[in-house]
Amino acid sequence: MRPIILAAAFVFMLIGPALPWGSEGHQLVGSVADQMLTKRAKQEVRKNLGFTLQVAAPWPDCVRSVVKRPDGSFKYAPSKPEYRIPCRSFETSKEKARMEDYARRNWNACVYQDGRAGCQDSYHFADVAIQHNDYQRTYAGTSDHDIVSVINAAIAVLKGQPAPPPFSIRDKKEALFLVAHFLGDLHQPLHVGAVYLAPDGKLVNPDQGGPVDAATETHGGNSIFETVNSKCEGRNLHSDWDDVPDSFGTRANKAMLKTAKATPKTPGPLESFAAAWAGDTVRASQSAFKGLTFVGACKGHWLAKFEDRRTYLKNQTALQRKQVAKGGARLAEVLNIVWP
Repeated sequence: MRPIILAAAFVFMLIGPALPWGSEGHQLVGSVADQMLTKRAKQEVRKNLGFTLQVAAPWPDCVRSVVKRPDGSFKYAPSKPEYRIPCRSFETSKEKARMEDYARRNWNACVYQDGRAGCQDSYHFADVAIQHNDYQRTYAGTSDHDIVSVINAAIAVLKGQPAPPPFSIRDKKEALFLVAHFLGDLHQPLHVGAVYLAPDGKLVNPDQGGPVDAATETHGGNSIFETVNSKCEGRNLHSDWDDVPDSFGTRANKAMLKTAKATPKTPGPLESFAAAWAGDTVRASQSAFKGLTFVGACKGHWLAKFEDRRTYLKNQTALQRKQVAKGGARLAEVLNIVWP
């Protein structure tokens, strides 16, 4: 059942992908980490990456603008001008070539394949049912090329080891691009936690034999509308969580750093961190879906009904701030362990 669920999720993400956290959120995660690195880690980032983490963090979303042309070649070709805004640092000939090469190497690296975009799109998320309180690779909505798996692959390369299949990570620079971005994504609640719905809008758990129907899945909130028009178009819940408030900025202020520095250190080996943090985000996602009920709006899409919209938005902003701070702190924690 898991491959069917993932394929449906990937289809929706490829049709209308949201940019996780938005570029502003990713830059903020990177800025937190930049200010929490040890002296050696900061030197290694500068040497291997050539960018600050704040600048580097949006990179995998910039790769989403690489297209496969009919002749089989790959070309960085943003479809909208706004997609270029966080990517301008990577628009030199050398950096565009790297993005195109990364997309080429990872285009077919998964069991699911779609001609319009490569497998690297699937690295951005997992879809763990919110009835769980942890992340396990046996759960529906996980795979060997989901967000936890790609973080572990990038960490392996940073430690001087080869990337495990199905990933192709060329060097430490590429690994830093990936870990800077995906540790941000890992803390966006709807990039790890998901609701699975029966035709009547009730929650089901696919890991307990729930009647999951591909036509009624929510794809990490991408197919849950907050508003919908007669053409079955509207703003979706996932996009709303991606967009951090403008008041957050893109550079961590003292208050954000204080929250980040209060994040507890993670016990256990480094290789276990991503799964543990994904479990933490699954629990956070339970709050993201609290106070919502769902009704069918259009085929394959849902309309969210809010118990108290004002309270929901207030809680959303608070949770976004907390998760961005955690993401930055944990990015720094990884790099400070790799380069003590």
